[in-house]
Amino acid sequence: MTVVNVERLGRSILESGADAVVYSDRQGVIGYWNAGAERLFGFRSDEAVGRSLDIIIPESLRARHWHGYQRVMQGGESRYAAGDLLAVPALRKDGIRISVEFTVAPVYDDTGALSGIAAIMRDVSARWQETKELTGC
Repeated sequence: MTVVNVERLGRSILESGADAVVYSDRQGVIGYWNAGAERLFGFRSDEAVGRSLDIIIPESLRARHWHGYQRVMQGGESRYAAGDLLAVPALRKDGIRISVEFTVAPVYDDTGALSGIAAIMRDVSARWQETKELTGC
């Protein structure tokens, strides 16, 4: 059995670009944006890193998002951190609204304090539209 180098494995997963991987700090400022995020949202990494998550959150949902985000940052726990799959609307750079499913993972610093959140996201707009048409909603 070959033991894998965990750092190399992690880097390969992050950089593969199959899914969008985004990290934001305690204030919701983007600190990591992979190739999958570039494809999904249309922003290049250098356009997204250093900016607020507001660039991908529809304006009508921002207050609710930030309320929950701040609650997680203050309490250190998310009800979604156990691998639950979330589905929400998101915005692309071109203003088009899409549906994304994602999981979140809390990220801790060397002292064990919560430093931010990583999200792994995928566009499910086509599936959402198909389900909507099938159910007549």
